[in-house]
Amino acid sequence: MNKGETMRKILAIALTALLLAGCGKKGKKQVFTGVLEGKSLHVPAMVGGKIESLYVEIGDEVQKGDTLALLDTTDLVLQRDRARAALEALRAERAVLRTQVRLAKSNLGYAQERYERVKRLFEQQAAPQQRLDDAKNQLATVEAAYRSTQQRLRQLDAREKELGAQLKLIDKKLADAWIIAPAAGVVATRYFEEGEAVPPMQPVAELIYLREMEMKIYLPEEMLSQVKVGQPVKVKVDGREELFPAKIVWISPRAEFTPKTIMTPETRVTLVYAAKLRLANPEGVLKHGMPAEAWLE
Repeated sequence: MNKGETMRKILAIALTALLLAGCGKKGKKQVFTGVLEGKSLHVPAMVGGKIESLYVEIGDEVQKGDTLALLDTTDLVLQRDRARAALEALRAERAVLRTQVRLAKSNLGYAQERYERVKRLFEQQAAPQQRLDDAKNQLATVEAAYRSTQQRLRQLDAREKELGAQLKLIDKKLADAWIIAPAAGVVATRYFEEGEAVPPMQPVAELIYLREMEMKIYLPEEMLSQVKVGQPVKVKVDGREELFPAKIVWISPRAEFTPKTIMTPETRVTLVYAAKLRLANPEGVLKHGMPAEAWLE
C-alpha cells in the first residue's frame, strides 16, 4: 500500500467517526427522573360541627358540586328560629312605637300653637307670666317625648338590620354545613369519620385531579440554554410502552441544591434549577405518585 492510499483510508475513517459522533450527539436523550403528581385540593369545613353523614369513600371519583359530607345543623336551626322570633317581636314593637311617634308629633304641634298663643297674650299683657312659663314647660316636655320616641324608633331600625344580617350569616352557615366538592377529582383521603367533630376551616377530604398531571425535574446549569418553557418532552412510566407527550411550563429562576432523592443525567451536581412539566391524562392511566422518566432531546 502506497502512502497516498494510506492517507485516503485515514481520512475516510476520520470522516466516518465524525459522522457517527454527530449522529450520536443529535439523537442523544437526556433522561430525568421524577414523580407524577395530580393537583391536590383539600376541601375544608367552613363551619365547625359534628359530621352527620359522609357520602364518599376513598377512591371515589366526584364531580364539581357533588356532596361530600353533611354536618349536624341542629344548633344552627335553633339559632335561626330564635333570630326570626326576635325579628318578629321587634317589628311588632316598632309598629306600636310608630303610633306613639305620630301621637307625640301631634302633641308637639298642639303645644307649639298653645305656646305661641300664650306668648302673644303675654306680650299684650293679657296673660300672666306664670301661664307663659307653664306653656313653655309643656312645650319642652312634649318636644323631649317626641325626640325620645324618634330615637327609640331609630334604635329599632338599627336592631332590625342587625337581626337581618345575623339571619343571613346563619343561613350561610347552614349552607356551608353541606360540604361540596369545588372541583372534579378522586377522593384520596378522608380526614374524619361520621360522628367526629370537625373544627372550623379544617379539611374534611383531599381530592386529587388526575386529568392533568405535573412532574418536577431538576436541570443542571449547563442545560439552561438548551431548555425553554413550552418545549415538548416525552414521559415514560414503568409498565407502559407508549411515551406520553408533555411540555415544560415553568423553569425556576433560582438555583437550589440538588434534592437527595433526585439524580441528574450526569452524576450529582451541586446546584440545579427546578422545572415543571405538564401532561394530559384524559383516560386516567397515570396515577398520583407514580415514578416516571422525562426524556429531553
